[in-house]
Amino acid sequence: MRPLERLMADKSAPFSIGSLLDGTKAWSLEEENVTSSAQTKLPSKHLLVFKMEKRCGKPVTLVGPFYLQKDEMNSVCSRVKKRMGSGGTCKEEWMEFQGDCKIKLKLFLQEEGFRFKA
Repeated sequence: MRPLERLMADKSAPFSIGSLLDGTKAWSLEEENVTSSAQTKLPSKHLLVFKMEKRCGKPVTLVGPFYLQKDEMNSVCSRVKKRMGSGGTCKEEWMEFQGDCKIKLKLFLQEEGFRFKA
């Protein structure tokens, strides 16, 4: 054995330290599908809640959790933003809107068929 050469662990060994160099895939990256079809619910089956936050001293209204496909959630968010005349975004299963707009937001989402917790 040469001075800088190390022995690789045998495949029959219970574990090895280091990466696999035998041509197999050592690292793999699999993206998870966050909203699967099993988690998707009809709008009438949602029970949404409101949260208020302050970011940089300004109020932000959060509503959710939504169990919709990503493209469907984006379309609902854009329709509500246009009707309210307010800015906002969709992040994961929550929609965020600029300002304190809880009353208007509740009316628009109820027209879309969503329900809210008391």
